[in-house]
Amino acid sequence: MAKSDRKGMTRREFVKAAGIGTLAMGVAPAIIIPGRSYAAGKELKILVWSHFVPKFDKEWYDSYAKKWGEKNGVNVTVDHIGLAEIPSRTAAEISAGAGHDLIEWIAPPSTYEPSVLDLGDVVKEAEKRFGKMHPLCRRSSYNPNTKKFYSFIPGWTIDPGCYRKSLWEKAGKGEGPVTWEDLITYGGKIKKDQGIQLGIGLSQELDSNMAARGLIWSYDSSIQDAKENVVLNNPKTIEAVSYMARLYKEAMVPEVFAWTAVSNNQALIAGRASFILNSISAYRSAQKEVPEIAKDIYFTPALKGPRGTGWNCEHVIYNYIIPKYSKNADTGKKFLLDLVANYDQAMYKSELYNSPAFFDAPIPSGDRGYPAVQGAKKMRDLHNAWFSDDPFALPGEAKGKLVPLKDAEKWSTNMGHPGPANPAEGEVFATFILPNMMANGARGMKAEESVAQAEILTKAIFAKWRKKGLVGGKT
Repeated sequence: MAKSDRKGMTRREFVKAAGIGTLAMGVAPAIIIPGRSYAAGKELKILVWSHFVPKFDKEWYDSYAKKWGEKNGVNVTVDHIGLAEIPSRTAAEISAGAGHDLIEWIAPPSTYEPSVLDLGDVVKEAEKRFGKMHPLCRRSSYNPNTKKFYSFIPGWTIDPGCYRKSLWEKAGKGEGPVTWEDLITYGGKIKKDQGIQLGIGLSQELDSNMAARGLIWSYDSSIQDAKENVVLNNPKTIEAVSYMARLYKEAMVPEVFAWTAVSNNQALIAGRASFILNSISAYRSAQKEVPEIAKDIYFTPALKGPRGTGWNCEHVIYNYIIPKYSKNADTGKKFLLDLVANYDQAMYKSELYNSPAFFDAPIPSGDRGYPAVQGAKKMRDLHNAWFSDDPFALPGEAKGKLVPLKDAEKWSTNMGHPGPANPAEGEVFATFILPNMMANGARGMKAEESVAQAEILTKAIFAKWRKKGLVGGKT
């Protein structure tokens, strides 16, 4: 039986998400890993984050889990938890050697590899049945040094740019920004002439972390190279930090140094931001709360740097881990495979916030709980059709606003780009080294000094994890 435990504030709980109707929910036939046995009557305890669309949890995930349990003779319990509590709850359960059988993270939990099961058998079976996993999902769940999948990923979330079209039209760039420099040229003009700032955080929170990564990648730099050597301190990173100092001066205000993960959403919805880097969640929130603002929100792919490169980090990536203490691991693996088979419903019930990790997975037959999409046979077909013609658009809203997200695979990448999301990258992310580096530059520290400080901290983290055999590279 599913239950909800919503303690603390998640990054999306400020949103008053409206419903999309109570629709029928189908469960695909059970998928069995060859050679595995699944005893009826087992329990399965699942811990997941509190999704930004509350009805996704209440009307789909919890209902799906309950029906899946009834179909497979398993007593399923689902608990929901605030984003900020996931690391501490995971650590506590692993330390105690007891707790949930499946734990969902929304970032790569690579630091927990020694304490969780290798899910390579699940990935192998999933790829046999559903086609190849998206590369950014593989790099966010696989450690090439140990050759282990420390997690399994059924889906992820796209992170485009979100801009107010009317503001950019007045500034002479109605199609919105294309390059990072456009944020200074036109975003600065909007701030000067219209009094509305840009909304890119420079604080210790998730979106600031994502923005800093997208910026340095688009400036042709990174924390590590493909072989997991630290390469952060180079002229291109310094160039990116210098850019951020200019952007802050021309187009932002001091509040960005103290922003939380909901601040950019709130600023856009309140009409106080001309551009933010975020998922479509702020737009969905505006549709319910301030429709006129929602109708003015449009989207851009990753902004291009000075040499034409453009990358954004995936916004959320659904990593499920199975702790070694679990006595129901096989049942948990089966649940994950069946979840992939039903991810069309996860996409729809999340109002397109969720995208599939397996784009070539076939759509099961029967009532899927959403209007039929002509000619759709695979998850990719639905993904592209819905982004071409948004089923959740407001009456009178412009058509095709989500089209820039159709090819997000081309400009979205993983946290450790161009390498894997290894434990060292995870710790650099968790300790906010990159947004601190950007903030120091924006506050007046020389870019060279800010980058050098970040390099010292980063190299120490990489050296620590290298000694444990979980990270490659030599420097």
